[in-house]
Amino acid sequence: MKRVLVSGGAGYIGSHLVMQLLDAGHHVVVLDNLCAGHRWAVPPQAGFEHGDIADRERVAVIIRAHRIDALVHFAAHLAVPESVENPAKYYRNNVLGSFNLLEACIGGGVGQVVFSSSAAVYGIAQHSPVSENHATAPINPYGSSKLMTEWILRDLAAAAGGRLRFVALRYFNVAGARLDGRLGQASHSHSRHATHLIKAACQAACGLRRGLSIFGNDYPTADGTCIRDYIHVEDLAGAHLDALDYLARGGDNATLNCGYGHGYSVAEVLECVKSVSGVDFPVSVEGRRAGDPPELVADNTLIRRRFGWKPRHDDLATICRTAYDWERALVKRAAGHGAA
Repeated sequence: MKRVLVSGGAGYIGSHLVMQLLDAGHHVVVLDNLCAGHRWAVPPQAGFEHGDIADRERVAVIIRAHRIDALVHFAAHLAVPESVENPAKYYRNNVLGSFNLLEACIGGGVGQVVFSSSAAVYGIAQHSPVSENHATAPINPYGSSKLMTEWILRDLAAAAGGRLRFVALRYFNVAGARLDGRLGQASHSHSRHATHLIKAACQAACGLRRGLSIFGNDYPTADGTCIRDYIHVEDLAGAHLDALDYLARGGDNATLNCGYGHGYSVAEVLECVKSVSGVDFPVSVEGRRAGDPPELVADNTLIRRRFGWKPRHDDLATICRTAYDWERALVKRAAGHGAA
């Protein structure tokens, strides 16, 4: 049994991991300032500390009080357009906050860290699938903040001389919800401006949007729309659990892609959401967005080799159905509380 601190554990991916950690018998403490997470997403079996990762002294107290021996670090701002408009917010929280958190962990004797990174560190991929040795050249402050934190983690671990080991997981496109309907993507649940395709499509199917736009249908793909690697949130959370087990067995530092190794086009995703929801929402075509590569798919050879990682929900219909069921539940909950 590990005593695991989960920063951002009230958020989308973090809350799914907390559930899996508890199911596996670990002691879990969530640290979250609830700027994007939700207190109700943290089960009562987990400890909860309302606070900020940048508060080094507070983190140090939490580590001592709960005798934490491993950290899974999710807490970060993650909206790419916002990062372009307000880069200071992203560097302050994602980079400086992460630095303070990691320093507190090292000072408190936390020896194992799993970091939530992103495929955004690659920027505009020069080839697909993308392996971990692809050049890192982020094109927005969000991606830069993730890469900077990877560097900080790498250098702190090197200076710690083996007292700190880490796994950084570079996510591709996470989507979906728990199959039992208990958790899903609740951040910005009432916003009509969600940027994740499957989330936005499910909002359209639930009547929260009038329709959806495709940005470019003239790419060199089978149907002209971009192809992306979509991973179910439960498989992504499971990869973090595998990473903790890997570190517990003495595994070396590792930076790994986390995706299925194949993709679906924008048009395929929209048709799938329409199919599982039974709603034929309108779709319009707009011009291409700058920086969108035709295809972005993970080379996941390394994570399968290191962990023996075996996804259980590698199915677009499962991803879309669970996402839609969750979005519909959010709409009903909002209606029950008189929300707009």
